[in-house]
Amino acid sequence: METHQEEENLLGNRQTMEQTEESIRYYKEAYEREREKRAVLIAKLADAESRAADLEQKLERIKGSVFWKLSKPLRSAVHFMQRTKDRISRYGNIRGIARKLDAKRIEKLAKSQHGTASFPTPEEAAKQRETKFSKTIKISILVPLYNTPKEFLVQAVDSVLAQTYENWELCLADGSDADHAYVGTLCEEYVRKDAAYVNEHPALQALVQTGSRIIYRKLEKNGGISENTNRCLEMATGDYIGLFDHDDILHPAVLYEYMKAICERGADYIYCDESTFHGNSIDNMITLHFKPNFAIDNLRANNYICHFSVFDRKLLEGTEVFRSRFDGSQDHDMILRLTANAKNVVHIPKLMYYWRSHKGSVASDINAKSYAIEAAKGAVADHLQSLGFQNFEITSTKAFETIFRIRYEIEGNPKISIVIPNKDHYDDLKRCVTSILEKSSYDNYEIIIVENNSTSKEIFDYYDKLREHSFIRVIEYQGEFNYSRINNLGVSKAVGEYVILLNNDTQVITLNWMEELLMYAQRDDVGAAGAKLYYADKTIQHAGVVIGLGAHRTAGHTHYRVNYNNLGYMGRLCYTQNVTAVTGACLMVKKEIYDKLGGLDESFAVSLNDVDFCLRIREAGYLNVFTPFAELYHFESISRGADDTGEKAARYNAESERFRQKWQNALAEGDPYYNPNFSLDRSDFALKINQ
Repeated sequence: METHQEEENLLGNRQTMEQTEESIRYYKEAYEREREKRAVLIAKLADAESRAADLEQKLERIKGSVFWKLSKPLRSAVHFMQRTKDRISRYGNIRGIARKLDAKRIEKLAKSQHGTASFPTPEEAAKQRETKFSKTIKISILVPLYNTPKEFLVQAVDSVLAQTYENWELCLADGSDADHAYVGTLCEEYVRKDAAYVNEHPALQALVQTGSRIIYRKLEKNGGISENTNRCLEMATGDYIGLFDHDDILHPAVLYEYMKAICERGADYIYCDESTFHGNSIDNMITLHFKPNFAIDNLRANNYICHFSVFDRKLLEGTEVFRSRFDGSQDHDMILRLTANAKNVVHIPKLMYYWRSHKGSVASDINAKSYAIEAAKGAVADHLQSLGFQNFEITSTKAFETIFRIRYEIEGNPKISIVIPNKDHYDDLKRCVTSILEKSSYDNYEIIIVENNSTSKEIFDYYDKLREHSFIRVIEYQGEFNYSRINNLGVSKAVGEYVILLNNDTQVITLNWMEELLMYAQRDDVGAAGAKLYYADKTIQHAGVVIGLGAHRTAGHTHYRVNYNNLGYMGRLCYTQNVTAVTGACLMVKKEIYDKLGGLDESFAVSLNDVDFCLRIREAGYLNVFTPFAELYHFESISRGADDTGEKAARYNAESERFRQKWQNALAEGDPYYNPNFSLDRSDFALKINQ
């Protein structure tokens, strides 16, 4: 009987366990469903906030409309005093307004240095032609033709003929219709003209098998830009391939500069800076695009590389240059594919490609080729999928239809530890913590407040209230103020897989700010992720850090004090991008990386510790990322005071000198994400004037 009873008890227990396990599975699944629903609602709410911001910006644009301008005389007298007050507030004083006007003058002067004035003199050109490189490289330039206006075609081909590096091949595939037969006639004239030139130069004869460096083929039908370019590739015999539009112009020394990069730096993919121009002179510049060195996050969000791409033919791996399903954004697709295979992508920081803006060109208006928008999204999606990313989302930004916001899938629900140093400043800390509690959509986090020698009863009473939350801890730091040491102590107590260093004088704006940082910090190739920070007046305090910028030539913030609705230089305030450093006022990093690098360097007690940390992250092989989609206020100087004179100035000078010594090589090389044509004396991407 006892044995039978035991068996029944065991059976009953087993059934109870199975029921319990089934209940656990049910509630887990229900929890996951609810979490997914919550995530969707959070994303929708974040999008709604973003759309509201966009509508606000559109309202600002309405104020710039013709109607608004016509009504200006009626408003000017009423608002004159207010405008003057606002300007003085924004720029500090009347001298600030003068500095802004001076920036426009500087820009005009700088532009004049990058057009025909930058072309080599006859003596320089002759010297470049005589240069003997360590490698014999033929560069095949592919140009698909279609009903090209005669004057555009002449200027394009003439710019190739003018190249000071002469081992090139121009492959012209012509899909023009019968009404534009002059295209073929003109090309054949150029073939004969170049054959005569080659015949007069024995050194070229050994490099040219066909008698002319220009190869022309009339296509049976127009296959579109991708198909026609691929037909050009079939004609090409070069070691490297260059892509050139039929209505644009090349700088006469661009192939020479590219050959230097190939021979001296082992470049297998090269690009340069570019400008758009109108009319028949490249000096009629509309925009000047000075680019960063290779930056994968920039490239995914925005085809900043664009022109003039030249690459080792081996990178194609037997495939075509362009894929027709991405027509309209075939170059973005190609650049993503080939740079992923490249071993050394090199940027020539010189303006050497001139992109003609005319009716019907993409340089003039993206709507001239509206299908390019979807093609670009498809190209980026294909690239991400090839790297194993799943469940991402690509949407256009307010900057431009083909400048994208990419939302990566967050894997799991990892804990985030938010470390906040604090000394007194009850109001500031309360505002910061309250904004985290009330506005954050991410739910798996802890807050660690590192108490640093506070004296007020008010702050200790507040600590007691905070301790009522199980996920908030207050730990004590003893000793003289050292920002690095305080944060290192806080991180050492963190249990999260990810850490956010956060100043107590910040306030959350974006609901999903932690998710926006986490989606990048989770990537294997990313070290630190930083947010977009504003002052109380909604001007920008932080949008990425550039080393060498500023009077001390240590580091500075770009777009500093720009209004919140500004799109930034070439739209850079509207998309996630790689930067050398981000501010420690709001910085997310894997705790594993933080620990591996030894945290913040405690020899930088007050300043530059965050920049030093980011440089060490970069040195360890990781990328640092700035995202404009995680937004907070940063009421800078509240905690540390605004006085930068006396003892504080001496301390900053000493730490600046230590930083310059430690990172002298990096400073000498320059910030890879900040073009050397920009002034290091300004934070607004103003061009420097060559002396």
